[in-house]
Amino acid sequence: MPNLELSPSLLLGVSIGVLATVSVSGLVDYFYPRHPKSSIKRGVEGLIGETPLILIKSLSAETGCTILAKVEMLNPGGSAKDRVALAIVEQAEKEGLIHPHSGDVIYEGTSGSTGISLAMICAAKGYRAHICLPDDTSVEKVELLEKLGATVEKVPPASIVDQRHYVNLARTRAEEQNASDSIPGHGIFADQFETQANWTAHYAHTGPEIYTQTGGNLDAFVTGAGTGGTIAGVSRYLKNRLAKIKIVLADPPGSGLYNKVKYGVMFDIVEREGTRRRHQVDTVVEGIGINRITQNFEIARPLIDDAIRVSDLESLAMARYLVDNDGLFVGSSTAVNCVAAARYAKSLGPGHTIVTIICDSGVRHLSKFWKAAMDISPADYSSLNVILNPILR
Repeated sequence: MPNLELSPSLLLGVSIGVLATVSVSGLVDYFYPRHPKSSIKRGVEGLIGETPLILIKSLSAETGCTILAKVEMLNPGGSAKDRVALAIVEQAEKEGLIHPHSGDVIYEGTSGSTGISLAMICAAKGYRAHICLPDDTSVEKVELLEKLGATVEKVPPASIVDQRHYVNLARTRAEEQNASDSIPGHGIFADQFETQANWTAHYAHTGPEIYTQTGGNLDAFVTGAGTGGTIAGVSRYLKNRLAKIKIVLADPPGSGLYNKVKYGVMFDIVEREGTRRRHQVDTVVEGIGINRITQNFEIARPLIDDAIRVSDLESLAMARYLVDNDGLFVGSSTAVNCVAAARYAKSLGPGHTIVTIICDSGVRHLSKFWKAAMDISPADYSSLNVILNPILR
């Protein structure tokens, strides 16, 4: 039998030959395997959705119910509005109304969060954003819009029947661009309050996510309504699958939606809907509450079983309570949602499961909502009973 012992020089040569046939990328793949393609997100748009559902420990312990919250503030733009903004832009692209890097502009009237989401999506996809908003919108939201490259146009608060209302102004600005020969590109009005892209985004994504994350084991879904898209899309999806689920509206001061759900009318009996010209009642809450029926809310209205009115003091107290007990630093609409969720849990009794929405972080509300929250007495937020039972105050 021949001697197969290899000399050191021959081994070195063979090794060099083998290495020469292996690509650098092959070695990298061997030592540092690539992630499966399914785990790689395509741009900032790919980060939208699939937000976690968390147990709010303090509220669950106090009520005897399982109170869960969909953490929409973990979307890349910081709020649930990322879903809607992406759906609006993609629908406009599908219809051939806008084209990337052509000077096209998306106009919207918003109190802040939808504008931030649109500004982010526009920057990522090659469009410009022009946002009209009330001049009492929190400073943080305005600065975020500007940092994201949006054009910001602030106007005094006005009734929706007034052409100077921020939503009407956004529509007008889009029309002006399209009528001008000197302004490049095309303008579209996002129209978040009326577009079907709003509620269908939540029907296609948010609702199914909640159903999957809970395994279909939930008794109630509680949330506020601004445009009405979230409550419409989620409630329609859940009601189609869970016959006994209750949908509950959380509503802040100045909004007519509570009265519409509870009594069938938006305002006092002497007022006709859509003609009211008085300003909305003062509230520190932004993002939810409205004095008209949008097409998105009209989808939700037949599905809503109950409504809970939440005062400013209750929402401010809840915000402080969540920080002290759960380390959750939330915005104004989330605080309203959590008051309503806990109050409804109390009415149901122990053993039920309620899902609500954490809309955005308190970081966007430092100069308005959280400034007011820091002025309230500890007695108003140290006990959940004080928050949920106004008669105790």
